[in-house]
Amino acid sequence: MRNISRSIFAGMMAAAILLSTAFSATAQKANAAGIKVPVTYYKLKNGLKVVLSPDRSAPLSTVAVYYNIGFRIEPRDRTGFAHLFEHLMFQGSKNLGKMEFIKLVESNGGVLNGSTRFDFTNYFAVMPSHKTETLIWAEADRMRGLDITQENLVNQQGVVANEVKVNVLNQPYGSFPWIDLPMAAFTNWYNAHNFYGDLKDLEAATLADAKSFAQKYYQPGNAVLVVTGDFDEVAAKGWVEKYFANIPAQKAEAIPDLTEPRQEKEKTVSRTDKLAKKPAVAFGYQMPPRGTPEYFAMGLIEQILVQGEDSLLYQELVKNKTYTSGIAGGINSGLGNMFNYNGPMLFDVNLIHDDKYTPQEILASADSVISQIQNKPVDQKAIDRAIVKLRSGLYDTMTQFGGFGRADLLASFALFDDRPDNINQIEANFRKVTPALIQKTAKEYLRNTNRTIVILNVGKTAAAGGGR
Repeated sequence: MRNISRSIFAGMMAAAILLSTAFSATAQKANAAGIKVPVTYYKLKNGLKVVLSPDRSAPLSTVAVYYNIGFRIEPRDRTGFAHLFEHLMFQGSKNLGKMEFIKLVESNGGVLNGSTRFDFTNYFAVMPSHKTETLIWAEADRMRGLDITQENLVNQQGVVANEVKVNVLNQPYGSFPWIDLPMAAFTNWYNAHNFYGDLKDLEAATLADAKSFAQKYYQPGNAVLVVTGDFDEVAAKGWVEKYFANIPAQKAEAIPDLTEPRQEKEKTVSRTDKLAKKPAVAFGYQMPPRGTPEYFAMGLIEQILVQGEDSLLYQELVKNKTYTSGIAGGINSGLGNMFNYNGPMLFDVNLIHDDKYTPQEILASADSVISQIQNKPVDQKAIDRAIVKLRSGLYDTMTQFGGFGRADLLASFALFDDRPDNINQIEANFRKVTPALIQKTAKEYLRNTNRTIVILNVGKTAAAGGGR
């Protein structure tokens, strides 16, 4: 997976697919009646947000804990620390030794993962539903008493440093565009630093840093617990109270100012990738504020321009001009989706292209397509088609990995908006978007002066090695 994640899924993908398939009946019902997810939301006295969403369609349950700390707001001079701490969360707690959390889940036929994103770090597991209480206990155990030791810290510093070298520094297109583009587009350090982590910062992290980080961010007032799937709600409330309620409350750490100035000038950066065999280009536009009418309009613009082989940019850049075999991109495309972030964000398009074409040619062709929706309103049929595509993607997300996708949406809406039931308003918000609003949004947010371009050139050694 191209994200900052602990790749525990290797060798378990078949199981995950079976879990996801088991939830297909729920998705079919949702397609027929529109999204209607049961949501019970409350808070414990220590500040922990709790979301319960039963679904009896399969004997599985998902337990997820999201902490309101992502790489965007990690400490200065400690880049990569949020990701490093994600690794530390698997090194043992008061009652579960090193890696025993993973063994607990796998030995019961479950799957699990953890990842670090712009605005949160999350942990989840999917297990047979009779183990729901066990999962809730295990997550509470590491929130209450993570085993933070010098040995564990040094060990995971080495693991993360090696991950950076393998996945980014020594991988063709390793940071393209998911790290390169935000660093070029944004001016606020919190949005623009190297979130995978500079090796010198990772090496400089101390035990005191790790303990301070845990105290500030890994506490109930900075987290949301989500339980979805086949469970009894009354019993789940009792388990949450039993295992989480006595974790001491602490004052949540203030989130730094993440605002970005309005971009008034196009930016272009280029770099050489010695391992890449073909050049690449990415361009991104700063997004409207989350939750605004323009934000939802951009969600439909993403479908119209980028998603699927019927999208306008695919038709022009791939089918008509044959610059490339495919395009990628969207809103928060490198690390999630348009719902699970909270701060400045980019809508991007990126592609690896044949070296006989220049980035300027490709950008000119893209501009010709984008101008179509800027100069006149799209027809209602295009909007209806975009909504169908968006609905399909949304239902796929909700059933992802045995219901984790639903938990992700619920956690994000609880963490950022204090409103997990916003999940049931998603489709209605998109249906409010008009052709006029799409045109207005495209004019303001897809203007070239709001655009940042990253050009990736091929190194001589790679070029001599032939095509990809």
